[in-house]
Amino acid sequence: MPEQTTGSRPTLEAVAARAGVSRATASRVVNGGAGVRPPLVEKVRKAVDELGYVPNHAARTLVTRRNGAVAVIIAEPEFRVFSDPFFEQQVRGISRELTAHDAQLVLLWVEGAGDHDRIARYLGGGHVDGALAFSLHNDDALPAVIDRTRIPVVYGGRPAPGTSPEVPFVDCDNRGGAREAVRHLVGLGRRAIAHISGPDDQTSALDRLHGYRDVLIDADPTLLCRGDFTAESGARAMAELLDRRPDLDGVFVANDLMASGALLTLRERGRRVPEDVAVVGFDDMASVVGRTSPALTTVHQDIEGMGRLMVKLLMRLLDGAGPELPGSVITPTSLVRRESA
Repeated sequence: MPEQTTGSRPTLEAVAARAGVSRATASRVVNGGAGVRPPLVEKVRKAVDELGYVPNHAARTLVTRRNGAVAVIIAEPEFRVFSDPFFEQQVRGISRELTAHDAQLVLLWVEGAGDHDRIARYLGGGHVDGALAFSLHNDDALPAVIDRTRIPVVYGGRPAPGTSPEVPFVDCDNRGGAREAVRHLVGLGRRAIAHISGPDDQTSALDRLHGYRDVLIDADPTLLCRGDFTAESGARAMAELLDRRPDLDGVFVANDLMASGALLTLRERGRRVPEDVAVVGFDDMASVVGRTSPALTTVHQDIEGMGRLMVKLLMRLLDGAGPELPGSVITPTSLVRRESA
């Protein structure tokens, strides 16, 4: 139990005196520095606990040149951030890994180009040590805005062409996962396999579309329809595909939310799943898959794990890795077979 004290809060000098060490040694222990023998580290930590010492953030920043905070920038409107469980899972992974590094998360999102100046001012103002940015769009100027601030950054998802190749990113094997999904449908004997793709200004959606085309090289254009990664767009796209191609017997959907909407449309149209139409999604988000009927066959990606990897790469950058390190990471995917296909 910390000692009850009166007056001003305990100082680093008081911690050093209680531990029987120099102020410099106490400072190195409190600020995570190296070169202190384990017995002395234990003495300082015990003194911190006994006195209830809380490091002064401003003083700690002067010593470590770190703010202990990281900006998480989501290039989507606020309503998308809070309605799509993908973002919840990725931010959860980021938050847990930042906590393990004793760092705070500062959440920023981009409603439009008008927010770029605000974000640039914040990043350039020395409030955070680095940034994590994801859900980027191909025509987005955000990467250039971040680059001008000279702040270390790691991207979630493969950045659009034109982004500096030196900037590390974490992504899953979108193209390979899509190929596996479509091959599964082909293996089930499906012959008219449609694809509901995501927005064509995001690399993840394009990679999944390319994976579909890798397997179905001569796919009929009437079997392709675009959504925007929302359940509503999946329902609309499925209706359009059925109107266009009533003979379709399989569909690969670029994410689970759109797949859930597609399943609702199929039920409304009296199509049995998987007997009449087999459906495969992408993401394997428990909060979505748990509500689908029948249970959705989908491509699994470790969304939370990718968030944690982003933080680990950023911490390596902050610890002084050269511009060529750390390298980008592509995580594997796997098909999870359930009732829909």
